[in-house]
Amino acid sequence: MGGLTGDGVGIVMDVKKGIIAKHVGKVFGSPPIQVLSDISLEIKDGEFISLTGRSGAGKSTLLYVLSSLDNPSEGSVEISGRDITEMDSEELYRFRNQKMGFVFQFHYLIAELTAIQNVLMPAMKFHEEKRRKERAEMLLEQFGLKGKLHRYPRQLSGGEQQRLAIARSLIMEPHYLFADEPTGALDTVNAESVINILRDCSVKGGMTVVMVTHDPDFSRMAQRQIRLADGKII
Repeated sequence: MGGLTGDGVGIVMDVKKGIIAKHVGKVFGSPPIQVLSDISLEIKDGEFISLTGRSGAGKSTLLYVLSSLDNPSEGSVEISGRDITEMDSEELYRFRNQKMGFVFQFHYLIAELTAIQNVLMPAMKFHEEKRRKERAEMLLEQFGLKGKLHRYPRQLSGGEQQRLAIARSLIMEPHYLFADEPTGALDTVNAESVINILRDCSVKGGMTVVMVTHDPDFSRMAQRQIRLADGKII
């Protein structure tokens, strides 16, 4: 059963299964190009993991496969004891929306919605926006956006927009948070703020965080680094 922690970030989990990838491979194109090769790893619940490596190493591809946003060409991925590669589309959709949060380099906020409406957007899929409104307000306050609930994305700075996107990813109290280069478009001050938020989600909130980053300083802020080269863990 999930619940808010004392500082409002993350959840308390009663399932300690984590993420397990077994012999995962990924092939794109024709002729086929092997992007991931025989990836096996285990991420424990509550860990803050960084995926690092040079451009083209397979970091983002691995993140997408681990998060169910893409299917492996071979191997399997288990999350909370469930093999996501065997779920049908409807089951996977509900599993993803109830257990996972996503943060990308570009925030993908909806320009026509206010800050609080953007945060509540995932809850609208399950008709839970009224029940989760108080949590949305709490997240926005915690991320320094208390006085900007009714502003539109164009009225916010780049750092504020990214913090808003993180708040949106946390509204459903996910067990797992996946972040793909979340600081890539930010200046140093805002980037550090975002990384600290992600670290707090794990350290204080008990949430599993998997982050792709090319920045070695930010990578070292994670509890564990997984480095890739040519589609393999090194």
